[in-house]
Amino acid sequence: MGFWCIVKHNEYTKQYIKYSKLKPKTAFLFVARYIFDIQKKKMAGETIISFDNVSFEYGHDKKILNEVSFSIKRGSKITFMGQNGAGKSTIFQLITGQLQPEDGQVNIGQNITIALSRQIIPRDEMDLSVKEFFQNCFKEKIYNIDPKIDDVLSVVNLHKVDHDKKIKTFSGGQQARLLLASALIQDSDLLLLDEPTNNLDKEGIEHLTKFLVDYKKTLVVISHDSDFLNAFTQGVLYLDVFSKKVEYFNGNYYDVLEQVAAQIEKDESKNARLKKEIIDKKEKMNYFANKGGRLRLLASRMREDAQEMEENMVSSRKEDKTIRDFTIPVQADVGGEIIKITSLSIMKNHELKDIKAQVSLYKNQHLLISGPNGIGKSTLLESIVNGTAKGAQISKGVVVGYYKQDFSMLPFDKTPYQLFTQIAGSMDEQTLRSTAAGFLINSDILYTKIGSLSEGQKGLVDIMRIVLLKPGLLILDEPTNHMNFRHLPVIAKALDEYKGAMILVSHVPEFVKQIRIDETLNLNI
Repeated sequence: MGFWCIVKHNEYTKQYIKYSKLKPKTAFLFVARYIFDIQKKKMAGETIISFDNVSFEYGHDKKILNEVSFSIKRGSKITFMGQNGAGKSTIFQLITGQLQPEDGQVNIGQNITIALSRQIIPRDEMDLSVKEFFQNCFKEKIYNIDPKIDDVLSVVNLHKVDHDKKIKTFSGGQQARLLLASALIQDSDLLLLDEPTNNLDKEGIEHLTKFLVDYKKTLVVISHDSDFLNAFTQGVLYLDVFSKKVEYFNGNYYDVLEQVAAQIEKDESKNARLKKEIIDKKEKMNYFANKGGRLRLLASRMREDAQEMEENMVSSRKEDKTIRDFTIPVQADVGGEIIKITSLSIMKNHELKDIKAQVSLYKNQHLLISGPNGIGKSTLLESIVNGTAKGAQISKGVVVGYYKQDFSMLPFDKTPYQLFTQIAGSMDEQTLRSTAAGFLINSDILYTKIGSLSEGQKGLVDIMRIVLLKPGLLILDEPTNHMNFRHLPVIAKALDEYKGAMILVSHVPEFVKQIRIDETLNLNI
């Protein structure tokens, strides 16, 4: 009866009258459906997040955002684009409230819930059990959380997981799926995904892509995987690392790349025309200024015209920079057999299994190790480097350049400058800075603690660390993770031309195709 009183006395009175002759239950369903449809339409265009002239900086000399304004509507699927270190993850932290703006306002819709899938699992969470990890996603204790965990793990294609198992025992790819699941279990209005394809194999990416294509709620994704993004993106928020502002573009990922390129061409054409006119005005202005009477007055007017033209010049978008071509030098005194692998351990059906192998690598030989997530590729590489792999032996005196996907080879409490000078030894300052600039490591990044850098910047620092090491053996575990897609062909070219022994693990076929592979060790047996 209460429902009908509400219907009679609000905007839905006509609907009540229309259906009042029906049986009460039937009439109730008709009117309830009508109200639901109206509310759904209203909510579809609702802005749930908006930034109004938001500025943010780390310290007093590292500005990230400058008077940024944009909005996100309910039900939209948005991609965040921008160069490594531009501040995309910072915007996510401003949305979740982990950071507060220096100026401006971040507006969150009433009762809007937000879930963030992070890039990496923090080190202090590695000793948590699966159950503890998921319980930490909620402010309050969730009773009977186990069925929820099983449901969400099945969504990310992880099955029959022991809830008492420690997070640190999972592979990089499995941890990536746990991160995604930790966001999904919250069933929030807004889902923020920060580099969700990192460490995922082809099957994992396909599974995630299908899930996001079918996803019904609001989605914002940071990723450098262009094909992945193009599958579901409806619009792009582009964060310009130079202007520190955000611009919105309609369309899918590739549409936006074309729009950006067209806008750059248009802006540069306009600026070129204005520069030509300004030069012409100033030349005439200087000529007439030396004359007397009315000609001097004409020169003054020309000066004003030139100033107005300079003000009308647009700040042309600078395209994301790409790292310069580089070479990885080879250890000078290395020769003969560099590494020998006769056996190794893999994870098969949740059990450790020893298999035989016959691998010997010499200079200028490249090995690709392939296999699905969770089979033990990262564990194998780490055990080879640490000297704990029973069936693998690195020859004495070989310098190993190890690129680890979690960057734990980097000293997070030091700056890149401290790290590079420690490795480079007698390298002069100018050469070191020039080398760093080639990897887009400017003065600000050089003197910032590595732990405070973005994941993409850490990756570039780690690549330069390896270049300075001059290794005889190069071991790379998912080197495409976190990297701007523009850098990948340059990195692939350097690996292809590397003259030492190399072991590579990568789930990105397009990247691997650009690198000379002499032998493949497939662990999926």
